[in-house]
Amino acid sequence: MKVKFNIIGMSCSACSNHIERIVSKQNGVNSVNVSLVNNNMIVDFDKKTITEQDIIKAVQSIGYDANTKGGQNKSNLDKMKHRVIISFVFLIPLMYVAMGHMVNLPLPHILHNNLLLFSISQLILVAPIVFVNRKYYMSGFKALIKKTPNMDSLIAIGSFASIAYGIFSIYKIWQGENSYAMNLYFESAGMILTLITLGKYLETKAKEKTSNAINKLLDLTPKKVTILKEKKEVEVSIEEVKVGDIIVVKPGETIAVDGVVVKGQTYIDESSITGEHVPIKKEIGSKVISGSINKNGVIEFRAEKVGENTTISQIIKLVEEASASKAPIGRLADKVSRSICTNRNHNSSNCNSYLAIIRIFI
Repeated sequence: MKVKFNIIGMSCSACSNHIERIVSKQNGVNSVNVSLVNNNMIVDFDKKTITEQDIIKAVQSIGYDANTKGGQNKSNLDKMKHRVIISFVFLIPLMYVAMGHMVNLPLPHILHNNLLLFSISQLILVAPIVFVNRKYYMSGFKALIKKTPNMDSLIAIGSFASIAYGIFSIYKIWQGENSYAMNLYFESAGMILTLITLGKYLETKAKEKTSNAINKLLDLTPKKVTILKEKKEVEVSIEEVKVGDIIVVKPGETIAVDGVVVKGQTYIDESSITGEHVPIKKEIGSKVISGSINKNGVIEFRAEKVGENTTISQIIKLVEEASASKAPIGRLADKVSRSICTNRNHNSSNCNSYLAIIRIFI
């Protein structure tokens, strides 16, 4: 049986490839197709050998989540928006307290003269940011334990190192070593988590628009078509149409598959496919395109391309591939970030700060 699963937590093609590889290794799974654009996975499996829950557990074991419920994308986007807002609400005062004095911004008198309170206030401000973005730690460290580190692992290690060292510095300040007040990196952790979350929110929003566009393309093709069988009109689902079938299309109906007219003539609106708004005359021998609309006459045409080979399916495939592939600027950003991260003069928190800024602008 085939089941569609919603996948939560994917951020790049490496994530989708990783999920596809892990699920395909499960006993009873025949095939797996993970779509990064639509955030879903279609699995063909033997229900006698493996269950839906087993597949979900396999996905969860590598730091992602899965379910079979519908309408999850909008909910996920709203949650990310909520995380972005809370993160910025606390990041702004955190940056003011941590770095305001560098640009001569006045600090509250109580913080200026009490280094312990100065450092603890930063810890208090970064705590809500860490809490609302805790998924990075949950998925990042889980993937690290599984020896399959991902982007979340890098974020988790960098921000956790900043916070852990900050807590150590607070302890030293409490013991009277005030020099540690200049070695706090709470703002780095807050910046990493906030900017990465903002970038992922914008990416998810763009993917949702792409997904909506793909769904609109899918809506162009009818679910049922009328074919001739032994000179009788029979209504069948589009999945049952085979190459060579004679399909009857009446005025106002949509062309389901690509083919050649064998009887009748009409005018067809191909604007949804070609952009040409003037209806085109079709007669015996003319080619018709899936997704176009029959305007007036009744025609019969022979199916030549069905399923994944139709024009509409090819357009959808190209859109999905283009959306899932990485742009040249993205590959350049990865090279820059790797160069920064491998430079021994940069600590992990600075590395992640640069990476977060780079990701925002691609």
